[in-house]
Amino acid sequence: MFKNFPNWAVAFLTGVIGLAGSSLAQTPPRLIIAGAGPGSAFLPYAMGIAALVEASGAAKVEVRESKGSIENLALVEASPTTLGTVFLGSAHEAITGTGFAAGKPHTQVRALFPMYETSFQLAARKGTGVKTARDLDGKRVGTGPQGGPAEGYFRALAAEIGISPQIVSGTPTELVDKMAKGEIDALWQGAVVPVPALVDAVKRTDAVVFGLTPEEVAALRKRYPFMAEAVVPPNTYPGQAERLLSVAAWNFVVANANLPDDVAYAVTKAVLESSDRLAKLGAPGRGTQAEEVRANTVAPFHPGALRYYREKGVKAPGQ
Repeated sequence: MFKNFPNWAVAFLTGVIGLAGSSLAQTPPRLIIAGAGPGSAFLPYAMGIAALVEASGAAKVEVRESKGSIENLALVEASPTTLGTVFLGSAHEAITGTGFAAGKPHTQVRALFPMYETSFQLAARKGTGVKTARDLDGKRVGTGPQGGPAEGYFRALAAEIGISPQIVSGTPTELVDKMAKGEIDALWQGAVVPVPALVDAVKRTDAVVFGLTPEEVAALRKRYPFMAEAVVPPNTYPGQAERLLSVAAWNFVVANANLPDDVAYAVTKAVLESSDRLAKLGAPGRGTQAEEVRANTVAPFHPGALRYYREKGVKAPGQ
C-alpha cells in the first residue's frame, strides 16, 4: 500500500489511520479529494485527511491521484463534491485567470484549511559539477509534471538568471528513477521540508542538495509576491552541512463554492480538531493549524469553513 511513499509519509499515514475510529454515519455525503502522483507529498496527505474525515462521520471520502495543483483546481472548479490539495501559487493563477489559467478564471474555488508550507530546493548528481542554479545551464533538470507549478517557477528562475537548461517532466518517482539512471543531471522540487523526492535522490544517487542565492530569492519573490523567503537548517538533508536559502509558499485544501456549508464546516472541523494529533505525526501535519489561515490571502474562504474559524475565535483574511 505504501510502496512508493517516503518514510515520513508511511509514519504519517500509519498514525492517522491509527487515529481513525468507526464513527462514520450510515449515510454520509460522498466526496473526492484529489492529491497528486506517487512520490509526492500531496498524495499521502490526502489519504491521511480522508481517513480523519471518515472517522469523524463528516463524509465518505475517495482519494484520487492526479498531476497536482493545476489538475486539482480544475477538478474542484467543476465539481461541488470534490476537494483538492493545492499550492497557493497555482490557486492565485486559477482565481485571477492568469498563467496556466489565462482567460479562464476559476470562480468556484474556496479555501477550507491550511496544509503546510512548500519550500523549493535542488539536487544534483555528484560528478555533474553542479553546485548552484547557474551551473544548470544546458543541464537536464527534472521539474515535476509537465506544465505544473514547479516547472513554471523553475522556468522563471532560469529566465531571471539567464540560463537555458533542458526541462524534463514527470512525477517525483519517475524523475528520481531517471536521476538514478543518469538520464537527468538535477532535480527541482517543492514540498514539505525535507522534500521527499530530494531525500530519495540523495539516497539513491549520492546527490547534493542546494538552494538559491539571496539575489535569486529576491528575483523570484518580486515576480511572485505570494512567496516568502525560506531557510532550510543544516542537516535537514544527508550531507548538508550549511543552511540553505530558498523560497516557499503555503498549500491549502480547497473546495467548490457549492459544497454545502454544513459539509464544509464538518470537514474543516474534523481535520482541525485533530491538529494536535496531526502535529505529532510528522512535518505535513504540523502546519495544519487553524491559526495558519492567515497564510491564505489568495482564495476566498468557504462560508462553512469561516463558521468554524469564527467559533474558534480565529480571524481569516478578508473577514
